[in-house]
Amino acid sequence: MPGEKLPFSKQLAYACGMIGWSIMTNIIIVMLPYFYLPPSSSGLTPFVPQLLLFGVLNIMSLIAASGRLVDAVFDPFIASLSDKSNNKNGRRIPFMKWAILPAILFCALTFCPLVKTESIDNAIWLTFTLIFFFMSVTTYIIPYNALLPELTSTAAEKVKLSSFQQVGFVIGIIISALVNNFADLVQSGFHVANRDTAVQYTIWGLCVFAGLIMLVPVFAIDEKKYSESKPSHLPILPAIRKTFSQPNFKYYLISDFSFYMALSIISSGLLFFITVLLPLPESMGGLLMGVMVLVSLVFYPLINYLSKKIGKKPIVLFSFALLSLIFAMIYFLGKLPLSPKVQVFTLVLLAAFPLASLGILPNAILAEIAEKDAIETGENREGMFFAVKYLFVKMGQTLGIALFAFLTVYGKDPGHDYGLRLNGVCGFALCMIAFLFFTRFKEKPDKEPAGGK
Repeated sequence: MPGEKLPFSKQLAYACGMIGWSIMTNIIIVMLPYFYLPPSSSGLTPFVPQLLLFGVLNIMSLIAASGRLVDAVFDPFIASLSDKSNNKNGRRIPFMKWAILPAILFCALTFCPLVKTESIDNAIWLTFTLIFFFMSVTTYIIPYNALLPELTSTAAEKVKLSSFQQVGFVIGIIISALVNNFADLVQSGFHVANRDTAVQYTIWGLCVFAGLIMLVPVFAIDEKKYSESKPSHLPILPAIRKTFSQPNFKYYLISDFSFYMALSIISSGLLFFITVLLPLPESMGGLLMGVMVLVSLVFYPLINYLSKKIGKKPIVLFSFALLSLIFAMIYFLGKLPLSPKVQVFTLVLLAAFPLASLGILPNAILAEIAEKDAIETGENREGMFFAVKYLFVKMGQTLGIALFAFLTVYGKDPGHDYGLRLNGVCGFALCMIAFLFFTRFKEKPDKEPAGGK
């Protein structure tokens, strides 16, 4: 339960942390396949060979999976340490502070291949940089998200702070989607002839900027002043078991996993869909992200209002259903009797509402689940709830990137694009799975404790 009420300026400071780690994680999601396995029209050099292992998995799929699997084991470890911390400065922020520098370093090193051509050495190097990046950024993300239920006291406050979080997240998405636009400026402004080098300079600069933004909540929020919570004394394995014992939480997790796997597919494929399926210039990626986010911001007040009137569950279900239709449309991009720009802007405008609602509501729902559990058990295990959530988020993101990379084997270039179109089919199926499992979620039991405090 919170101490003093968090003022508006501190809520904005809290959201800044989301901007920073969103920039870095989305650079990995958006740029990793495009930088290492670029389409032939991009002007970039392929750095990892398209080799198949066991006739099924390509190298990029295994690289993405290895980094996330190590990170998945690391998540509950960090959550347990944070939940049990007796640090005089708080349970969360001290972890966040020490995670920033290594996150910057390993995100930047991820885009520094050892060999300037296709090589297995680059694949090995990439595996290690991704492992250490994910471990570093996890040490920030898990305590950061665990602060949300501790800084708020009512369901409305949770939705509001989660809304600010989501604004930060989508700002990070926009900035990460502008990598190629910034690289254009680097090439023209600093006379950098090599496209690979221009992209690297851009990513390094964005990593430093992201790290500075991540420092804002560390210095702006006095955790002891605005948060009141007891350290948990449960060992890590019993804490995980108790966290999974919440039936509602299981349905939440499966839906979240499916959604993030689908979202990772579209994030990894965005530049491919634009340049190969339509085709349009890669610089359109930043513009499209900007339009989608600006339109999504219009829906934020509506989502806050509707969540109070009809509850969060109907909004989430509608968003999953709409998103499944958007994915189905990806399969037909470039084949419809409409101009390429009309096709892509139609998708972007339709995606604005799901982007807003599925960004705001899930964290608010999880904060209520964690708060209800704390009331019932007397153990403050917010960190573990968010660790398990992000374990599933990262597994979903990993499998999404791996699936996208695998499907590129079946075509990722102009005139040979079947693999890209199959991603639309997979995204449709995943969103329908998320929809079906979330129909089992019981909202009412989670709302009452939060509103009755």
